[in-house]
Amino acid sequence: MSMRKIEQGKAQATLDEYTRQLGDEPLVITKKGKPVAVLVPVKDMDMETLSLSTNSDFLAIIERSRARHEKEGGISSEEVARRLGIPQKG
Repeated sequence: MSMRKIEQGKAQATLDEYTRQLGDEPLVITKKGKPVAVLVPVKDMDMETLSLSTNSDFLAIIERSRARHEKEGGISSEEVARRLGIPQKG
């Protein structure tokens, strides 16, 4: 995913104009070259997904889970279904 950038001090358009110009890629707002904010298109995202994707506690849980899976392995979705008694398709 590419990201357009604009320096905070050079941003001349209104917020409405920037949101209409987003398209499918984020717009990163920088200050002295460092990112300070981002406008992200959310047209296909529900509020729950948006909330979770920016929740640092939730993201930490996901990161710990990924690290544990990397270290200890995991089980397949088929095995999860079997253990839960969910009938298999096919």
